[in-house]
Amino acid sequence: MCTSILKQHHISGRYLFLQRGEEALTSVTSQPHDFGSKSAVFLYKNHNTPTFPVVNNHHLNMATLPTCSAAELTPLLSLAANATAAAEYICTRFTATSDKFTNTTYAIDNTYLLFSAYLVFAMQLGFAMLCAGSVRAKNTMNIMLTNVLDAAAGGISYYIFGFAFAFGGPSNGFIGKHFFGLKSIPTSVNETIFDYSFFLYQWAFAIAAAGITSGSIAERTQFVAYLIYSSFLTGFVYPIVSHWVWSGDGWASATRTSGALLFGSGAIDFAGSGVVHMVGGVAGLWGALIEGPRIGRFDRSGRSVALRGHSGSLVVLGTFLLWFGWYGFNPGSFLTISKTYDTSDVYYGQWSAVGRTAVTTTLAGCTAGLTTLFSKRLLVGHWNVTDVCNGLLGGLAAITSGCAVVEPWAAIVCGFVAAWVLIGCNKLAEKLKYDDPLEAAQLHGGCGSWGLLFTGLFAKKQYVHEVYATGRPYGVFMGGGGKLFAAQIILILVIIGWVSATMGPLFFILKKLKLLRVSREDEMAGMDMTRHGGFAYVYHDEDSSAHPPGFALRRVEPSSASPTQNNGTTNNVV
Repeated sequence: MCTSILKQHHISGRYLFLQRGEEALTSVTSQPHDFGSKSAVFLYKNHNTPTFPVVNNHHLNMATLPTCSAAELTPLLSLAANATAAAEYICTRFTATSDKFTNTTYAIDNTYLLFSAYLVFAMQLGFAMLCAGSVRAKNTMNIMLTNVLDAAAGGISYYIFGFAFAFGGPSNGFIGKHFFGLKSIPTSVNETIFDYSFFLYQWAFAIAAAGITSGSIAERTQFVAYLIYSSFLTGFVYPIVSHWVWSGDGWASATRTSGALLFGSGAIDFAGSGVVHMVGGVAGLWGALIEGPRIGRFDRSGRSVALRGHSGSLVVLGTFLLWFGWYGFNPGSFLTISKTYDTSDVYYGQWSAVGRTAVTTTLAGCTAGLTTLFSKRLLVGHWNVTDVCNGLLGGLAAITSGCAVVEPWAAIVCGFVAAWVLIGCNKLAEKLKYDDPLEAAQLHGGCGSWGLLFTGLFAKKQYVHEVYATGRPYGVFMGGGGKLFAAQIILILVIIGWVSATMGPLFFILKKLKLLRVSREDEMAGMDMTRHGGFAYVYHDEDSSAHPPGFALRRVEPSSASPTQNNGTTNNVV
């Protein structure tokens, strides 16, 4: 509905027309009764912060705003012939225009969310390439198939159960209870619009958590175990955590609309350092611990033996694909882009925050990669591309929590510390004889935990108030007290406890049922041949005792002596 122009609510020389309550505000710069040039500014209602049209930094009262109706306009047009018809026509035109602008806003935001979902889903290809390059060639087909399985099995389980457990409100603070099988979608709950695009985006996040876990238990796990854990993780374990943090009903949510906030703040995990990365990392930790290390990973005296991945090229390719997808993961978590903020700067809005989030994401990853490069050079004496890639991904995992509420310079601090967190976790894993082929538990679990702590230390007041709500606590180092930091610590502890209590017993039961680990013979020969019908390509692993079928090529060096002469003929060694 539009406000009546003829009521002449003149504010700062501009006539304001409110369209559809809180959704859009059209500012008309012309004189009264002049319907000439018009500029439109939209205040779209985001799920994070209830947004109201603002004039001179004051909120308008929605309950008392005048509306456009023929009954109001008719007396003012009484001098004109057919005043009632004219009034009805004017209101109809403004309502139609309002609807067009509103629909366009929804379309823009929905397109933005869909594009972000596509980027996050493309990370599955990155996971597949990274995993393939990080394992030995004899297990390439196996690890690639598990990545496909994560997406396929995760899609069905998240459709039937996961989305409902995560966002099925109104519900309690622990678990959702609506939208099973996407029933009643699309709809709106607690000022959040649930459309099919929202489901697709959240599904892409869910399967990312499952992909993390598959890296920890690579090269020794039965295929049926992947199927069971992936469905359980994406359909139950992960959705519960995402409900706690991202649902309007969650007990730890910073966007909670019912009940008190945790420490008056709620935990800020904007894009999932805890919800996605810690969940996947802790689940992988328990899987690898219960399975035990790969054969040959530690020698008889307990010393670590490197079982290097077979392709640095695939590792680098996977890293760049994941980095690219992270721009849907972090900036896309705003869900909308056409929202304005309560500022006098018409050029500053959520679109600016989206750009800033992309910048903080980039800087954290770059810093972590460079820090790992030089640190490993000092520690081991050479430049290692795999270590650099893992360090870069650790920085990206860490910044994911606070990417929207920190300054770019703080992201550099985040990446620097994340690199050392990963190095330290790897040293500890080696001492404890813990074997994780992709360093997934250390990278996602360790760096994800640091990311939550980092947010509690460096979250900026302005950004917290813009993204969430005014009056909220912010980072300790930014003068905001310790409430946010305390909420972050609680979230870390609860995630570790929840995932341990659910995934640990699952892996233990699979082990007891002899469904978890392959036989020693299958592991030594490689699962590509024993479980998947053949090798991905011809290869030769340095530690392999079983040679693949085909031609074995051996380089023969000529001796220092001249070739022997037999009957005047030279025998050349090729």
